[in-house]
Amino acid sequence: MTAGPRFSILTPVYDPPIDVLRDTIDSVLRQEFTDWEWILVDDLSPNPAVRDLLRETAAHNSRVRVIERQSNGGIVVASQDALSAARGEFVALLDHDDLLTPNALTLVAATIDEMPSVDYVYSDEDKVSATGEFYDAFAKPDWSPERLRGQMYTSHFSVIRTESMRAVGGFREGFEGSQDHDLVLRVTEQARAVAHVPEILYHWRVVPGSTAERADAKPYAWESGLRAVQDHLRRIGMAAEAELGPVPGTYRIRRHPELERSVSVIIPTRGSSGVVHGIERVFVTEAVRSLLKGTRHTDLEVVVVYDEDTPQTVLDELHEIAGSRLTLVLFSGPFNFSRKCNEGYLAARGEVLLFLNDDVEVISDELIGQMLAPLNEPNVGMTGALLFYEDGLVQHGGHRYHEGLFTHAYQAVPGDSTGAFGALIVNREASGLTAACVAIPRSVFAEVGGFSEQLPANFNDVDFSKKVGVAGYRMLFLADARLYHYESRTREPRVEAFEHMLILQRWGNPAYDPYLA
Repeated sequence: MTAGPRFSILTPVYDPPIDVLRDTIDSVLRQEFTDWEWILVDDLSPNPAVRDLLRETAAHNSRVRVIERQSNGGIVVASQDALSAARGEFVALLDHDDLLTPNALTLVAATIDEMPSVDYVYSDEDKVSATGEFYDAFAKPDWSPERLRGQMYTSHFSVIRTESMRAVGGFREGFEGSQDHDLVLRVTEQARAVAHVPEILYHWRVVPGSTAERADAKPYAWESGLRAVQDHLRRIGMAAEAELGPVPGTYRIRRHPELERSVSVIIPTRGSSGVVHGIERVFVTEAVRSLLKGTRHTDLEVVVVYDEDTPQTVLDELHEIAGSRLTLVLFSGPFNFSRKCNEGYLAARGEVLLFLNDDVEVISDELIGQMLAPLNEPNVGMTGALLFYEDGLVQHGGHRYHEGLFTHAYQAVPGDSTGAFGALIVNREASGLTAACVAIPRSVFAEVGGFSEQLPANFNDVDFSKKVGVAGYRMLFLADARLYHYESRTREPRVEAFEHMLILQRWGNPAYDPYLA
């Protein structure tokens, strides 16, 4: 037993429509879980009917407490007043126009019971229109600290251990409009555990002028969020700058590129040629040329693992392009992509390995530095890129292991698509990454045993990603690391039955991707 309730629900109130506020009140009073208090802070709403309704609600329910401010302090001040009055073990942040589902607190309480060390809990969401229609359901990823830097994806109805929230100082002035983003960044920096309830526990009300209606409705909130993210980067010691992202509410994280760490770029090839954009090209030479053209990296080795039938002219041209940075490894035997990658690893000297298909063309400047920079951070085991087909459609936006399928997320969507809820324009954790372009520390590659040579052509990167994840590492999809991938021009795409059977035997039939994008 505790002196206070399990949950203190905190709601700053400022002049909502009375019918909207009444709906919010009803959604709280209908909670199945009953060990809660609700602290509503009216921030001197101009409409006296707001205080009348709040007083009436408190008069009929002893769990409801109303604080009436005598001056308008803004959302941060009002929220901090609510926090100061909280007596619960956890605080639950609820906007004055959102709607809780009846089982919201029940499911959060069950999650806390299952994970006693949890300090922060969030859930899925959807939106509700003025006419009561539910839409835009957001099945959020499991805890994704990289994505939280790029957008406030956890959004409303955050549940935070009260002790943890007070330890970081609660809400901070100067971050109005993104005060929750700033708060959650600070809380999760210190949290022992973060939990995601993969069910919709609240409905985000769409009202005129809200960010639920239009992402650009509150430009000041976007700027506040930028300050919050930059402050977060400073606190955790990340050498990076935050910038406003492509759409309101998103942020780009520009890490300082790693330019001196030893890296070996490993490229399997047979020296094939093909026509791209109407021009005949040798794939591997153009891949290496585009990579080196856009990098200032000072400790770089290019390891090309080539088949016996690779034309000598291709090898000669590689020498001209890469010079002393080139290491050639002769490969004998039938095609086996996994074995070629492993033999490249054995010949490489780099502290970091960057695997590239030979049929790629680097678009981004300093791709190597971008890919390497996150690998210095806690538990980051692998990084991957955004890949496009020749026609500009997306080829790979991370792996998705979901509903019985191992697929590339957003395959064949337009190249200028933002993805669902910004998934293609923000960095984020992913369940897996294509081996067409991944960077991994040599130590992690060795720890997981490299690529499985039992999977010579397909699913080898799925198996590899699964092993990296099981070893406890995070895999990051980097939205601004970009390449063309002229896939299937060097071989006929074909999945063998034994490969599909083997991946299912090892990892089972995927049901739900925790980082569903």
